Amino acid sequence: MFSRILIANRGEIALRIIRAARELNIEAVVVFSEADRHAPYVRLADRAICIGPAPAKQSYLKTDAIISAAEVANVDAIHPGYGFLAENANFAEMCRDCQIEFIGPSVESMRLLGDKVACKELAIKHKVPTFPGSKGKVESEDEALKVAHKIGYPVIVKASAGGGGRGMRVAHNDIALRSGLLNAVSEAEAAFGDGTVYIEKFLERARHVEVQVIGDKHGSVMHLFERDCTMQRRHQKLIEEAPCPVLDEKTRDALCKSAVRLCKAAGYYSAGTVEFLLDDATKQFYLLEVNTRVQVEHPVTEAITGVDIVKTQIKVAAGEKLPFRQAQLKINGHAIECRVNAEDTDRNFAPQAGRLERFTVPGGPGVRVETHCAAGYTIPPNYDSMIAKLIVHSNTRDEAIARMQRALREFDVAPNKTTIPLHRRLLNNSKFVQGDVDIHFVERLLGGDLPARD
Repeated sequence: MFSRILIANRGEIALRIIRAARELNIEAVVVFSEADRHAPYVRLADRAICIGPAPAKQSYLKTDAIISAAEVANVDAIHPGYGFLAENANFAEMCRDCQIEFIGPSVESMRLLGDKVACKELAIKHKVPTFPGSKGKVESEDEALKVAHKIGYPVIVKASAGGGGRGMRVAHNDIALRSGLLNAVSEAEAAFGDGTVYIEKFLERARHVEVQVIGDKHGSVMHLFERDCTMQRRHQKLIEEAPCPVLDEKTRDALCKSAVRLCKAAGYYSAGTVEFLLDDATKQFYLLEVNTRVQVEHPVTEAITGVDIVKTQIKVAAGEKLPFRQAQLKINGHAIECRVNAEDTDRNFAPQAGRLERFTVPGGPGVRVETHCAAGYTIPPNYDSMIAKLIVHSNTRDEAIARMQRALREFDVAPNKTTIPLHRRLLNNSKFVQGDVDIHFVERLLGGDLPARD
């Protein structure tokens, strides 16, 4: 086991990893920017090293500064958390070259699964359901039109290196496809430095369902069942739950086995998530992408399986075998997570940086709060607006919804506006309670703001 690790991240995930390391008797070193100098998790670490000013490009994305900090602190490994450098294969390769263990998958797996075109080709080879569409990258407008005419409109243009909804355009006809193709390529080049795009059939009504996988360096890959992340806005998740409320056992088994099959084919180890879209009408699922890191929503899976994903991730990075077998894993109850963001939902979700005068978190049976904030903390304007994750677990979905509604009422944040009122509204909606939602449900409820179209 490692004796000392460096956490190349900030906020609640940095604190989450510190706690996991402490329970494994591992020293935790954090890096921080000038904006985070007084953050609570910085004080809780065994050692903290400043790596630059507030902008992420000058601190949390500055690979040479992070590697230098790791060498100065004499750490055995680096945990990237999620976001920032978590899926950066070049950074993982730098760690390997410096003989520092990267707590994540191999460089080769990251590159293979992170390239959506290559990932789709691997999926097809191993009989993982994929959307009808181009076999690989689309080279020209004529090729795009041919694909669209073959599979039928609507279609979606996607950036191969994309994420977060960037480099994506939905088209319902030839004119929209021509302009959407140009815009998607341009946006992808600006955001990712890679204008490669491909085309797939677009589902008008679908659920976002993902499978948590975990693998070790000895060839074992297992799943920890699925999560439903359908409640989202602009491709950003708002509410996640586990298990998916509409899956039957046959579909769940096929979904989870497909995820494991794909990851085994990629030689995958560590924690990861295979994301799918589920056709609401036919219950057929299709591969969306693979996230080669721990996810924001991992606590709901921990709640229903009893597996500490972050600690397991650290253990397998150190060479240990997975401590369980697939047959031992069972679904226990239902869990829901709300991402609490400091945003004003009445002003198009404008970020709410600034000092927190009040910050009182809920508690009680089955309630877990992941946060790096406290009263008196100043939310910096430089990073993601998420200030907490509220997770509840209970025996049934109805009980979990009631518990989450109670916990949201107890959560007191001021004067900063948050997404808590929106979460309460969503959980009280009869369609959500019945499980009758799709990935565009929130946008329709808020009055439009549907996916980018041309």
